[in-house]
Amino acid sequence: MTTEKPLLDWDQFARLGADIARWGAAYHRTIAERPVRAPLEPGRVAAAFPAAPPEEGAGLDDLLADLDAKVVPGLTHWQHPRFFAYFPANATPPSMLADFVAAILAQQGMLWQTSPASTEIETRMMDWLRQGLGLPDGFQGVIQDSASGATLAAVLVMRERALAWAGNRQGLSGQPRVRIYASDEVHTSVDRAIWIAGIGAENLVRIPTQGPLRSMDPVALRNRIAADRAAGDLPAGVVACVGGTGTGACDDLTAILAVARDEGLYSHVDAAWAGAAMLCPEFRPLWAGIEGADSLVLNPHKWMGVQFDFSAHFLRDPEPLVKTLAIQPEYLRTHGKDGFVNYSEWSVPLGRRFRALKLWFVLKAYGLRGLRAVMRDHVRWSQALAEELRADPRFEIVTEPVLSLFTFALKGADEAAMIDFVTRVNDDGRIYVTQGRTGGRLVVRFQAGSFACTEADVRLAGTVLRDLAG
Repeated sequence: MTTEKPLLDWDQFARLGADIARWGAAYHRTIAERPVRAPLEPGRVAAAFPAAPPEEGAGLDDLLADLDAKVVPGLTHWQHPRFFAYFPANATPPSMLADFVAAILAQQGMLWQTSPASTEIETRMMDWLRQGLGLPDGFQGVIQDSASGATLAAVLVMRERALAWAGNRQGLSGQPRVRIYASDEVHTSVDRAIWIAGIGAENLVRIPTQGPLRSMDPVALRNRIAADRAAGDLPAGVVACVGGTGTGACDDLTAILAVARDEGLYSHVDAAWAGAAMLCPEFRPLWAGIEGADSLVLNPHKWMGVQFDFSAHFLRDPEPLVKTLAIQPEYLRTHGKDGFVNYSEWSVPLGRRFRALKLWFVLKAYGLRGLRAVMRDHVRWSQALAEELRADPRFEIVTEPVLSLFTFALKGADEAAMIDFVTRVNDDGRIYVTQGRTGGRLVVRFQAGSFACTEADVRLAGTVLRDLAG
């Protein structure tokens, strides 16, 4: 019996790894020359691949040519300096290198014993981040895959805590209706968490907002909780937001969390985008009162340059989360040791990658000061663009800037004209923006957040918007 030589040995791995690194550097050096969004019709990328898998391996020597021919033409370039849509998903060089190292080490960090380094570095990095954000001592952090995962975990805690921990054991049949409270400004990940937790969309209670930051009305919140209790329902939790996706809405956390605390409800704050900006002390008034939250989430994979996926979930007390999610069959027990954490008991998935390396590499490379400088630039440039558009009689600023996000519209334009305008801007290729809706009105969202973005890129965005406004 003969053993064939593998088509990719470690010498070839080293050579191809170096080739991919050079290819990647060249891609990023030239990314600004490409249209931000792929100018393709659906199905074009899939058509470049055979319909059936290969029977015989052919190696990877032509890999880079295939990437250039089949993959790159179908990309929306999220690292483009003029990507002003959605929120950023920055992948800085140190975070890319960290993901490469994590892939090489291939740790499965579900338990302390399955990767002590992964577990203990996660603990230390999350405490570094806590300090950088100005969160009080006592908050403990865990890395989740996304804000959606963290919010689901928080909603499950709300459910179990309200049901005296009977939901996991008995199911929801025969239980009172569990009620969760939030405004219309929270991300749809809250809706999904409500669905997945079995609470039901009808039990996500929307509280009206008020003021320029579109904050939940605390009086309306307290009144609705009282009305639900009187109706025999079971209030369980409040989800507040800081920097909501649509318009950057920020709840008055001091007031809202006081209501949650007075009413005995578990509170969770979604600061997925804006939370990273709290590295800058001058932005922290946006989440004044955060120390009163039971849990909060922010995404370093948005504005901090930490490659997706990396979501920071902080808890004032992790015990309710562990009580909700932990399962300890014998094969997941560690005998003869103590003083450790098993982070799989803090999250829905059991498996865990070595994601803490990304935060370590980024902080080591840039430091807090470097990250603050990037965010401050984005905020300054974006707010300057808002003032330029305000001075142009063709534009109307609909919601004022929150950090680097604002929304605007063409004066007098109906919805069809607004959709046409957004389409023309994005088909032009020089910049990429997304539409949104606030107060029933279609608007254009603009946010600056790409690590590659310069002041000249934001100024070009203003030129494009004025050129195409008609």
